[in-house]
Amino acid sequence: MLNNKNIVITGAGSGIGRATSLLAARYGANVCCVDLTDGVQVTADEIQAAGGKALAVRANVAEEAEVEAFVQQCVDHYGRIDGIYANAGVSGGGKSVTELTVADWQRTLGVNTVGVFLAVKHSLKHFLAQGHGAILCTASVAALRANAGGVDYSASKAGVVSIVQTTAYQTYGSGVRINAICPGLIETGMTKPTFDRARERGTEDKIGQINPMKRFGQPNEIGEMACFLLSDRASYVNGQAVPVDGGLSSSHPWVYPRN
Repeated sequence: MLNNKNIVITGAGSGIGRATSLLAARYGANVCCVDLTDGVQVTADEIQAAGGKALAVRANVAEEAEVEAFVQQCVDHYGRIDGIYANAGVSGGGKSVTELTVADWQRTLGVNTVGVFLAVKHSLKHFLAQGHGAILCTASVAALRANAGGVDYSASKAGVVSIVQTTAYQTYGSGVRINAICPGLIETGMTKPTFDRARERGTEDKIGQINPMKRFGQPNEIGEMACFLLSDRASYVNGQAVPVDGGLSSSHPWVYPRN
């Protein structure tokens, strides 16, 4: 599905980014794994141990010079870039709107929204020059409707959806595609507090029960969609925000908070 595609994946040190990196390599991609943590080397090593090709890069996706550098590093190392998955993100503080500070907003939007913008900006110059390329971004079901995340997180992910939709038309006729995935509740390091609290209360079996599949998702389930959207099989999918959430966003049920 991704044979000989050179793909940059951010947030590759854990969770969805790690799962997608491993799957992309299994599907034949040469992966440039990017993360701020040491886990990025672990991901790249696992790919190489399985016979795949991977490059590990430590970088901050919210710093423009670092983003431009890792995109160029993919081109220099593999000869070109065919796709980028701007996946790295933070959960925000989970605070109410009255408790949020400007610093909270700047941190959340800096990674989740500005980081995506920078990945789009610095990959596009290569894609436009070669007349093809696939851009994928991680948004969230929280970008689509209320009650799936805090105000800063939800706004940051709604910004990602807007970047995708607007860029799709700004690259009209270019041969470049851009899409977003909107994950539901996925078991990752970011959602660990939710799972830990449920396990402490003995209610783990209730996690995800408000979606029609009555369960939470795993990172590889997002990774499979990511690999499809990065591949030529998705050649007519463009400008979309695709929920992968067990059906949650078809309704977004809401439970009134107990006092």
